[in-house]
Amino acid sequence: MIDELREARRSAGWSQRTLASRVGVEPQTIKRLEGGVGSVRTLVAVMAALDFHLAGLGPGKTLSEQLLTRRRARSMTLEAAAMKTGLSRTTIASLERGGGSVVSLLRLLAVVAPHARRRAPERSYWGQGDKDDRDSRFTPPDFMASIYAAFGEIDLDPCAHLLSPVVASRRILRSEGGDGLADTWSGRVAFVNPPYSELLKWLRRAHDQWRVGTVETVVCLIPVRTDSAWFHDVLSADADIYLLQARVRVLDPRGKGQHTPFSLMLLTLGATAEQKERYESITPGFWLTRSAAVRR
Repeated sequence: MIDELREARRSAGWSQRTLASRVGVEPQTIKRLEGGVGSVRTLVAVMAALDFHLAGLGPGKTLSEQLLTRRRARSMTLEAAAMKTGLSRTTIASLERGGGSVVSLLRLLAVVAPHARRRAPERSYWGQGDKDDRDSRFTPPDFMASIYAAFGEIDLDPCAHLLSPVVASRRILRSEGGDGLADTWSGRVAFVNPPYSELLKWLRRAHDQWRVGTVETVVCLIPVRTDSAWFHDVLSADADIYLLQARVRVLDPRGKGQHTPFSLMLLTLGATAEQKERYESITPGFWLTRSAAVRR
């Protein structure tokens, strides 16, 4: 479990210091926790920050409730659990109320839920019936309002759609024969909410058009996917990344709002310090430090 928790932090692109800041503890506390030492209350806070959930436990709204449900489902009394774990009845009762230490928790899990593991992250599409049109998801006006306020008017939407509410001076529409992956970009600010099935292609195109100077600033709304070698070797050195605190409620082709089943982030190229400060002041989340992004 501890190894999976550490991997979840790294997959999120967070340092121990960043995670500590998110849960309101010292970085040393996170370091100790990832060594298996700390309080269950801190562990629960970290799990919540990382959207980390355990499978293989009983039902319950909290980890403590799940522990209690699991022990009872196994028809195990406090006395029996204490004998098998080497913990006291008081310690087990404390764990089942949300207290105790991580060391004690791991000993209890080994007995009542030996196969407990991290629950698999949610799949990155909305549902089987929506897979065919999963790329037809549009940025809502309320989200765009913060983009306009921070970065100014949008000069170009290179992956525009007739149903998209994004307001841009120039829209490249496939329905009208345009192709943002081939047509030359232009303007001061480009907003890119790309088809997620072609995410890497669009990021490469955005980086290329920004690098050659056809567009001054590129603002991309994309899933938190950082596993490609190109992202690490090239894009991370030039991009500023803003981790959004909440899920974005996007629009489907019928105009119905629906939260994304995965986290999104804002990735910018050429954004000024003033633009980034304005965006952070009106949108919950935080910018990753460039030093962390380019560390090798």
